[in-house]
Amino acid sequence: MSQLSGLTAALRDGVVGPLGQFGRAPDDARPAAVLILLTDEPDPAVLFTERAGGLRAHAGQISFPGGGAETGETPVATALREAREETGIAPQSVEILGSLPEIMLPASGNLVTPVLGWWSRPGALLVDGVETADAMRVAVAALIDPASRWTSVLRRNGSVHRGPAFRTSTSAPVIWGFTGRLLATVLDGAGWAQPWDETREITIDDRAPRVPGTGGTTGPRRTDQ
Repeated sequence: MSQLSGLTAALRDGVVGPLGQFGRAPDDARPAAVLILLTDEPDPAVLFTERAGGLRAHAGQISFPGGGAETGETPVATALREAREETGIAPQSVEILGSLPEIMLPASGNLVTPVLGWWSRPGALLVDGVETADAMRVAVAALIDPASRWTSVLRRNGSVHRGPAFRTSTSAPVIWGFTGRLLATVLDGAGWAQPWDETREITIDDRAPRVPGTGGTTGPRRTDQ
């Protein structure tokens, strides 16, 4: 894991995180976890999923594999199970590097633990077509390119929300919101981030209709991205 040694050391030393609470966790918060999965290559890549277009929440958005915990599950078990269900990744092909402090997301009621893993034996991905429309590996080199870094601007109910965002080309989807913040935190903690112009803004319209062919797949589909 030579390319990931900096990230592993940062996790061990507590350098990565905390991301910061989006809100105080209520007693009935639902435990959840996401898997931040990286490949160990000369040019490491990060795994993302595109949520299906027919979902009620966050349809078509780019995210990390993840979801709510089942009874008795640890955050690691939740992250690995959700990744298998959404992308077909075998849990035994993932080596866990560590976890970040849990984060409360008031909009969903989830108390999320980000779990970081190394994909030791990368292979084809199988999206479920129900929750996940697509899965993709994006090179860290592309993500840290200053030309790929933006500040997202979301206007909703009279409020303006800004945060780190990523877009690696004009045809690529925007990575923003919780996923964008989490990705930025990991890249910073690993020492991979490069200086970028935080005044570059990209407007987010999370109510925009999905473009046909970019989400809402109705059945399992393999992808070699």
